[in-house]
Amino acid sequence: MLGWFRALMPKEDRFFGLFERHAQTLVDGAEALDRLLSGRDSVPAACRDIALHETRADDITRETLLAVRRTFITPFDRGDIQALVTALDDGIDQMQKTAKAVQLFEVTTFDPAMREMGTIILEAATVTREAVPLLRSIGQNATRLNGLTERVIELEGRADDVHNGGLKALFVASGEAPMRFIVGQEVLGHLEKVMDRFEDVANQISSILVEHL
Repeated sequence: MLGWFRALMPKEDRFFGLFERHAQTLVDGAEALDRLLSGRDSVPAACRDIALHETRADDITRETLLAVRRTFITPFDRGDIQALVTALDDGIDQMQKTAKAVQLFEVTTFDPAMREMGTIILEAATVTREAVPLLRSIGQNATRLNGLTERVIELEGRADDVHNGGLKALFVASGEAPMRFIVGQEVLGHLEKVMDRFEDVANQISSILVEHL
């Protein structure tokens, strides 16, 4: 009886708008991170921008979690809503951690691998932003959603390769300056974790697809 009643009730669609706003913060943060790594912005300016986008994302996450508690009918499972917004938030959080590491170690120049990972992260954010609105009509957009999530997974694999190659090049270049390697390893590690978080988002979207098809 409850299932029949829930099926007749209109679903709360504001969650989609919240997801889309959150996905935009990922793009904004990734753009700032890319500017940082490419040297187009000063370190303080880029880090400040990333922090602002992370704060916006936190506000959206809190709004989403509050809406989950207050909404009777949700567009899909409450656990899926919480998992998706958390995965999105983890992405921008990890960008903020990267920026903090850069500031902590006073890094002002970035190796080619770091710059390439910034480009990959920005593409992953852009693909994620394209995918999220398609959740409004999962059935109609299933094929496209599958393609976009697969693209994010491919980008994460590419980032792993760049990370590993960057570590090797950094080790060779560091020579008798071990601190250069330690600091570079820390920054590369944070960048790799950013891409891991995008993979988490893609996997969560794929999980939602499986449950609704």
